[in-house]
Amino acid sequence: MKFLYVLCVLCGLNLPAIALDREAFTFTNYNLNVRIEPEQQRLAARGTITLRNDSSVPQKNLSLQISSTLDWRSIRAEGKPVQFVSQPYTSDIDHTGAVSEAIVTLPKEVLPEGSIELEVGYEGTIPLDTTRLTRIGVPEEQARHSDWDQISSSFTAVRGIGYVVWYPVATEAANLSEQNSIPGTVGRWIVRHSDARMVLLFESTSDADIFFSGAPDLATVFTEPSVKKVRAFSMVKPGVNVPTFVIANYQKIASQDFLDIEFLPGQEDATKEYSETVSQIDPIVAVGRGSERLQVLGLPDPDAASFVSEGLLLTPLKSPVKNEATLAFVYAKARQSMHTSRAWIVEGLSHYAQAVFIEAQLGRQRALDYLDAHKTELVEAERPAKPATGETKAFASKANRSLIDAPDDVYLQTKAMYVWWMLGDMLGGLPNGALLSYQAVEDKDNAYLQRLIEKSAHRDLQWFFDAWVYHDRGLPEFRVDSVYSRPIPKGGHMVTVTIENRGEAGAEVPLSLRFEGGEVTKRLEVRARSKASIRIEAPAAPREVVVNDGSVPELDTSNNLYKIESLNH
Repeated sequence: MKFLYVLCVLCGLNLPAIALDREAFTFTNYNLNVRIEPEQQRLAARGTITLRNDSSVPQKNLSLQISSTLDWRSIRAEGKPVQFVSQPYTSDIDHTGAVSEAIVTLPKEVLPEGSIELEVGYEGTIPLDTTRLTRIGVPEEQARHSDWDQISSSFTAVRGIGYVVWYPVATEAANLSEQNSIPGTVGRWIVRHSDARMVLLFESTSDADIFFSGAPDLATVFTEPSVKKVRAFSMVKPGVNVPTFVIANYQKIASQDFLDIEFLPGQEDATKEYSETVSQIDPIVAVGRGSERLQVLGLPDPDAASFVSEGLLLTPLKSPVKNEATLAFVYAKARQSMHTSRAWIVEGLSHYAQAVFIEAQLGRQRALDYLDAHKTELVEAERPAKPATGETKAFASKANRSLIDAPDDVYLQTKAMYVWWMLGDMLGGLPNGALLSYQAVEDKDNAYLQRLIEKSAHRDLQWFFDAWVYHDRGLPEFRVDSVYSRPIPKGGHMVTVTIENRGEAGAEVPLSLRFEGGEVTKRLEVRARSKASIRIEAPAAPREVVVNDGSVPELDTSNNLYKIESLNH
């Protein structure tokens, strides 16, 4: 009888999980004391979190998730313990492939737009774990280069959601085996928490330095003899930037303007070479004010994947300095120079800066190859009548999707990169005047940046932003509709080329008229579902016309080449 009673209680506690809306609440504030014991690989956290009900209905239950190697110790509301059930929940937002989920029954319903503050306590270990990668077939050694997060006596580095859930979050399950599931889930989290705030006090039993991807508070207070280091940090917008902490015995190379490079034992020579290399990159990526310091920290694994968060670049320091390392620095520097909660601006500019760097170093064609390498998933996402997979219905519908509110995923990053590349082509370069004038506090409506760019460029860009930023019109689809050529008295030919755009998004596209001995390239604005013509003077009879060199993403490029077999007179 006692067994039956306990079973009924457990079933009752689990009933809310059946209809639980894991993404109903937005975490607006974290205030946590985090104790790290590197020798034991342990983390223990205590503090408060504030959550706001952003759903349309009152909520009596909520989900709190932490890494599966951590355990919930206490959850309180209004000073009293709340009822919760802790359970494993399979999700690849954590390197272990699962989270410890507390399904909390609140003392009373939280109305829409209402908030609740919870006191939480949790602890456990964070060892290196490659489970989520190896179970889908990634070799162990390769997985370690990607999921290198761990707490250890020699080196500690732990990234947040999408890598290790070391602070409370709540998302629906994500699976690496499902295309774009992780970027989509984490992307929704980023958008929802773009205005959150995090205040952290780190206590470490190691005397190694503590680094965090946020603003430091220089005040330190030692709480007990076993604590050797205490550092306080704050972080605005922990959605846009992944909260990351590092504890290691670093040495600093001589600082450059707005740049600190710190290395581990044995990396000194490689660090000097790296410093000399990146010191020449700044002018290429000066897309904004660029006055914030960037901290570069060396990773112990020479083949580890680089990672960027607010003011922090974790990267291997080795000789010779490879292209991946310089591209990671370009991305980090560009990201650091533009402060905004709008992911499409930050991510777009950062990836755009990489393409511009490649163009400056290796030429335009290599930059176009870089763009093309990222295009496939964008084209797939933009194909007409594509069914939704792993996304909210509102975002999956193109009528409701835009770069303004898109999750920070592959779709946003790639499309935003193309938007900035196209703007650079249209305006003869990046609109630095507009970016230097940008003030995040003044960006209160969607058209704010558009107006700055229009003012700087003296050009009406409403049609472009409407198709590429404010709405998802899909992609253009260009074809050469006709070519008319006639000889001209002074020699050569006057060629009239008409381009048709069968897509729903307009663009200014390059076209090249080729003739024996050379070619002429012009640009032509072709709006959605329309045609446009241009006259080009050629010194010899035209042979073929090519529309779009790859600088504009489009659905079908198989008909971009038009061979001129006979001339019209």
